[in-house]
Amino acid sequence: MRRLALLAALPLLFAAACGSNGDVTAKPASPATGVKVAGEFGKKPQVSFPAGKPPATSSSQTISQGQGAAVKDGDSVVANLTAYSWDGKTNAASGSTYDDGAPQLIKVDAKLPGVVYKAFQDSKPGGRFLAVVAKDSLTPEQVEQAKSQGADTSIASVYVVDVMGVPTAKAAHGTATDPGLEGVKLENPGGDQAPKLTTKTDVKAPKGLVAKTVIKGSGPAVKSGQTVLVHYTGKIWGSDTEFDSSWGRGEPVMFPIGVGKVIKGWDQSLVGVPVGSRVLVSIPPDLGYGKAGSGDKIKGTDTLVFVVDVLGTY
Repeated sequence: MRRLALLAALPLLFAAACGSNGDVTAKPASPATGVKVAGEFGKKPQVSFPAGKPPATSSSQTISQGQGAAVKDGDSVVANLTAYSWDGKTNAASGSTYDDGAPQLIKVDAKLPGVVYKAFQDSKPGGRFLAVVAKDSLTPEQVEQAKSQGADTSIASVYVVDVMGVPTAKAAHGTATDPGLEGVKLENPGGDQAPKLTTKTDVKAPKGLVAKTVIKGSGPAVKSGQTVLVHYTGKIWGSDTEFDSSWGRGEPVMFPIGVGKVIKGWDQSLVGVPVGSRVLVSIPPDLGYGKAGSGDKIKGTDTLVFVVDVLGTY
């Protein structure tokens, strides 16, 4: 799934969608910018630019306040982002998560351009803000990174960000049951700790898709077309080779489910699972990466085993 970037590369966020705040038309962010934003929270905004060259100074504005606790430094935020390149000529849109069909998870830390970092901390779930990122808001490292990606740092980048929520769940909580999948061992230490999956075995892998509930959550069932927030570890049946782990990266991931954006085994096993659940899934090759496999670790004959914590839906 394509990811937008805040000029020098910015990952985006997850959280429970808040209700619409109605029509929110912004006043200019400052006399120097004159950018105007219209439209409802939760829908792709309409942005208009003043005539002339883009500003050399960054600025931001809260368009709608939102509700609840303010975003803090270090939070991971679920957000929808629409981006523009303000060049004083075409001022073209460079992408929108609304077009991609899924919000993104963004880590709010000092790696973000300064004006965006501050704007997030002035926001609340259900709120929208405008950020104009000029060169003055970037560190020397971010400028060099932008140049290496072919970006023109004399052009201001404009972002309209809808803060959908700030997820708090870090793992599935509850009483774990033995999934009863012969050949696979799963340890559940509890709390916010990652489960430990072991798949080294001489037992033959199941021929079909197997999905076992380890912890049953109390949230709503995942629906096809939603974006899910999950933590997971994936290993190869028989060898115990780990090929991917969001736990290992220290951050959950988000993706649309049930609509062909991930492997078939995920689409077929996660739709209908209650939020807050931990599931163990064995996926045969034809529902995984097929005969071609994936990368250096996954062969076309490999059965994939995942332990997945379903943390939220959007």
